[in-house]
Amino acid sequence: MNPYVHAKISVKRLRGKTDDYYQLHRFIDSTKEICSDNRHRILHTHWAIHRVITPIFGHVFMNSDGKEVNVKDLCERDHILPDYRNRFIPTLADFSMCIRENEIPNWQQRIEALHQVYANQPELVKLLLSPLSATGQLKSLLFTHNSWFLNEIVPRIFPVPPALREFELGLNEVFAAMDFQLWMDNGASFPPSARKIEAIKTR
Repeated sequence: MNPYVHAKISVKRLRGKTDDYYQLHRFIDSTKEICSDNRHRILHTHWAIHRVITPIFGHVFMNSDGKEVNVKDLCERDHILPDYRNRFIPTLADFSMCIRENEIPNWQQRIEALHQVYANQPELVKLLLSPLSATGQLKSLLFTHNSWFLNEIVPRIFPVPPALREFELGLNEVFAAMDFQLWMDNGASFPPSARKIEAIKTR
């Protein structure tokens, strides 16, 4: 689905106009600029809703009909679940487990080099380290320690300007090292985090 179709889903459920919702749905799909297949969906997670989307768009907003819209609910019900046949919402760990980090040369040192640039900003450091807290996987820090996250996401949350320089790592390199799994294909199967849901539904 494209952002306009998702916006129409929101209009059907919440009324208002497509313009009320389009920019938020477009943002959720913004990683398509870097990876055109469904590996791109790292913003289709609760980690992203909590750490990225609501800090940028707020927890609630008013649509053009004067109705209060809950952003978390909107993300889940009108975008992420429809993209997975309303079967599950994957976790960031599901995506992280698919990264073959040995295909990214010196990835730990490159993460550390990027991290040191922002090490004196504790609130920003919390955001940058949040994938590790969520997944327990050191390689999950590849999702925040890259040129896209630092220049596209961080300046929308913190008063940090985008940097005009060469970056040690780009998100494109992370996606290139990520295996495509069947669950990414619009919920054709279940990711590891949803295997118990699969067991219940197939009884």
